[in-house]
Amino acid sequence: MRRPPLRHVEPPWPGVADVVAREAAGWTPSPLHSFVLKVHSRCDLACDYCYMYRSLDGSWREQPRTMAPATVDRAAERIAEHLHTHGIGEAGVVLHGGEPLLAGDAALARTADVLRAAVGSGVRLHLSLQTNGVRLTERRLDLLGEHGIRVGVSVDGGRAAHDRHRRGADGRGSHARVAAALRLLADGPHRPLFAGLLCTVDLRNDPVRSYEDLLVHRPPSLDFLLPLGHWQTPPPGLTPGRPGTPYADWLWAVFERWYAPARRETRVRLLDDLMALLLGAAPDTEALGLGPVRYAVVETDGSLAQDDTLRTAYHGATRTGLDLRHHTFDELLRHPGIAARQWGAAGLCAECRACPLHRVCGGGHYANRYRRATGFANPSVYCADLTALIRRVRARLARDLGLPAERPPVPSSEVA
Repeated sequence: MRRPPLRHVEPPWPGVADVVAREAAGWTPSPLHSFVLKVHSRCDLACDYCYMYRSLDGSWREQPRTMAPATVDRAAERIAEHLHTHGIGEAGVVLHGGEPLLAGDAALARTADVLRAAVGSGVRLHLSLQTNGVRLTERRLDLLGEHGIRVGVSVDGGRAAHDRHRRGADGRGSHARVAAALRLLADGPHRPLFAGLLCTVDLRNDPVRSYEDLLVHRPPSLDFLLPLGHWQTPPPGLTPGRPGTPYADWLWAVFERWYAPARRETRVRLLDDLMALLLGAAPDTEALGLGPVRYAVVETDGSLAQDDTLRTAYHGATRTGLDLRHHTFDELLRHPGIAARQWGAAGLCAECRACPLHRVCGGGHYANRYRRATGFANPSVYCADLTALIRRVRARLARDLGLPAERPPVPSSEVA
């Protein structure tokens, strides 16, 4: 397939020579334990903030709509190869898109069967699916349950908040359909399949109301995602260089509402991970902290890609030049863009390394660091907000635990 030339001429991350030098100095890649399979490359919604279809990178148009059976088979072989080579006994695969339910029931069932057969009984394989929810039905949940596929749903709060962004191509909001699907998922026999909710923060929405609107669905877990802005295209409501921390203020209001009840109502991934890092424990995810990134993305054509969120930076940002047919996941680990995200503090810019909070924020989400002149070697565009939120949560924990308010965070580990 012919691909257009990349529009970015300077490498936005370290080069191959840097990877070789790191290995010579003793660095070895951390093996992967999570794999994102793009089983379908299109979507049935037209969300106005979508990083897949509304970003500078339009390479999704070049992808086949559905991952072919032969590509699924090869992905399963490569995943099994990697897990067995490194003696990994537990791993996860996320069926993703676009909208993965567009792949069809038969394809999803076959994919699950092929993956489980390939890794064998010696690996505990967690399968999940991230969906916009509009195609979830009782019959489809039965099928997902039969194949042990848990379900995460993207929803932005109540009807007004959700339908502001998450609409179909015809302009119709999707909240009513998503809410109906969540009733099927949250209640009755399908409850064990419910993995959680993802909500993108919108400063126009009341934070406490947004949190409580999500609680209506009784999620076992939820997460708040910051909009995917960076220094070239700042997030809504944020002007770099101007005072104020609107996203920290929003999330702090959620924290106070979530933290206050004597009995926990749900897990909030971002806040749980933040508290874990401040208390010296390891976070459950790689969104914060200095732990190595240990997931890979497989496109519908079998190419091995970087995180989809990098599409917000420039055209071709996710490409590695590697594919399932010719390359192993170990080779992907040595791609400079992947390797740089396993170097911990050494992978951060000098300004971040000099900040005592970098052990907690980890420099912020990689895509949020982008600046055309310096690539990803920058603090996050959310730096001020992350700093404010970390300090507020740290002060609250210090007060409750009787510790000095300015006690520095104690990291569980740090990659040099």
